[in-house]
Amino acid sequence: MEFSVLAHVDVILGFAILILTIFYKFEVPPVLGFLVTGMLIGPHGLGILDSGQNMELNAELGIIFLLFTIGVDLSLKELWKMKKAVMVGGTLQILFTTAIVLIVCTGLGFSPATSTFIGFLISLSSTAIVLKVLQDRSEVYTPHGKTSLAILIFQDLAIVPLILITPVLAGGSVSFEGALPNIFFKGSLIILAFILSAKFIVPWIFYHVGKTGSKQLFFVSVVFICLSAAIFTSSIGLSLALGAFLAGIVISGSQYSHQAMGNILPLKDMFMSFFFVSVGMLLDVGYLLDHLTLIVLATITLIIVKLMAGGFVTFLLGSPLRTTILTGLALSQVGEFSFVLSRLGLEYSLLTEETYQTFLAVSILTMGVTPFVINASYRPADFIVRKASSTAFGMKLVQGIYSEPLDDEENTEPQMKDHLIMVGFGFSGKTVSKAAKTAGIPYIILEMNPETVQQEKAKGEKIQYGDATFVAVLEHAGIKSARVLVTGISDASATRKIVKAAKELNPSICIIAKVHDLQEMKRLNALGADEIIPEEYETSVEIFVRLLEKYLVPREDIEKMVNDVRANGYRRLRKLAVDTGIDSGFSIKDGLPGIDIQVLKVGRGSSFDGKTLADLDFRRKHGVTVLSVRRRANLFHTPAGDFLLQANDACILLGKPEELYNVRKFFESVRS
Repeated sequence: MEFSVLAHVDVILGFAILILTIFYKFEVPPVLGFLVTGMLIGPHGLGILDSGQNMELNAELGIIFLLFTIGVDLSLKELWKMKKAVMVGGTLQILFTTAIVLIVCTGLGFSPATSTFIGFLISLSSTAIVLKVLQDRSEVYTPHGKTSLAILIFQDLAIVPLILITPVLAGGSVSFEGALPNIFFKGSLIILAFILSAKFIVPWIFYHVGKTGSKQLFFVSVVFICLSAAIFTSSIGLSLALGAFLAGIVISGSQYSHQAMGNILPLKDMFMSFFFVSVGMLLDVGYLLDHLTLIVLATITLIIVKLMAGGFVTFLLGSPLRTTILTGLALSQVGEFSFVLSRLGLEYSLLTEETYQTFLAVSILTMGVTPFVINASYRPADFIVRKASSTAFGMKLVQGIYSEPLDDEENTEPQMKDHLIMVGFGFSGKTVSKAAKTAGIPYIILEMNPETVQQEKAKGEKIQYGDATFVAVLEHAGIKSARVLVTGISDASATRKIVKAAKELNPSICIIAKVHDLQEMKRLNALGADEIIPEEYETSVEIFVRLLEKYLVPREDIEKMVNDVRANGYRRLRKLAVDTGIDSGFSIKDGLPGIDIQVLKVGRGSSFDGKTLADLDFRRKHGVTVLSVRRRANLFHTPAGDFLLQANDACILLGKPEELYNVRKFFESVRS
């Protein structure tokens, strides 16, 4: 059926809304919804649309904008902090996965080039789906979450060289005599353009565009730079996606990166949806049903292969067994970039149509089961860990290759008594350790990041590597003689295990646990946690305090309300005005409505420079009151009428917002 471009887009959006609404109720990722939309309306489904030129263009734009946003969002500083997990972990994960697939596919009769290419396809995982599931579970910053993120970042970057390698694989024999100078010339040209753009062209464009203050002009400029870079690399025989990625990198190092990201995200989301729909349209549903058994077996095999490769690499990075299993399962699907690469493989005849259809079907199935695999991975991981910890060798696997020896005679129980045990050395752990040092409290830190342990030990910190969910680790930290245990990790499941184990080993220990949301409070309370600090409500309490201060509520009343909120398990934060039980005698309604406090500086040569407060008569002439005056390091509270104002004095004023605004002009310096 022939459609105009507008009708083409309208049909896609209409079906996508219907399918995504249904999928949302079952908490299925939107990516899978777009794939199913394509399968339904495509030539192999209802036949409403075909994958024509309009669809190809939309899909191409989706990839361009996706790589551009990855480039813009790539913080080189953050990447450097995770350099080991990103570079070593990411490289080994792709190499191991490709090697395993190469062996299997060669054994099945595929050529070495095709087998290697299929290995590339399978080695990539879905950043969009994995991060969405981890974000929903608040586990992005857990050990397995951070390791997964690091490897996914490398995979997103690796798509660029993989795209460049694909034509070489397809060419069979390459004439290096002519190819090397050509590659060198293209590489030099890209580097030169990259440097010139980063130093001169892009800053110049954005500076002059920014001066206009026009959001529309800035938006158009961002799209222009993205597409221009893509066209440039395409014109010299490289991919459109490579140019878009480099353009993003150029902008990421500038002060305009956040604005550029905000402008391009809606376009990226729109065109990426078209890309996934186009992939779904290519899948032959009839082929899937005819070869269902083969495809299901291939899907299971693929998940096992990726679990083995991802888990092995995670273990080599020094992670304990639980993190190894969870990370391996999190990365066990095929990613969205594999679809980009697969279409290139079809174009270069590295894949036959039948192999391509099998790959599409298997990939879509792995993406579809990913949320369920991740959510169901914790129980089997814990079961395997329990079984493995029954032997000395298994305990070494459980702890990771960087774990310290737990000798029964020497190290089982440190000589500390009445000490503090901190689990995790993130922001919370560092804050607690500083407080413990200041107060002279003996403490020990348990941390699962081997690099952090190594760095902090070098600084003299009392820290050791270990997974606190295990009894042996807690015993090694002296749990039986400790007074307080503080958990500052983001993994809710691990926190519950730690609390339970600690209470069983030392029923009298005081446990202070940090949780992400209120739902965890009931579970930890039932397990015996003494103090539970929910991040969400602590943030709400702080906002609440700032709000009351803004309305000039007396500090004594604020402290009473906050103490009551915390003392009653944060229940009363949701109903402050009803049944709080606080008889403070103060109400915001009866307080100081419409009153504000501002600090204004006396400008040199201004109307107030060299005048006394009595001469100026602030209250009668301007309707404001001078509460205090700060002069350099000295603060003068409630200054008398004979107080002489000088240039650069900071006056703290109380009054109505409009009166404070009107008096500002009298403080301004007089320009000569």
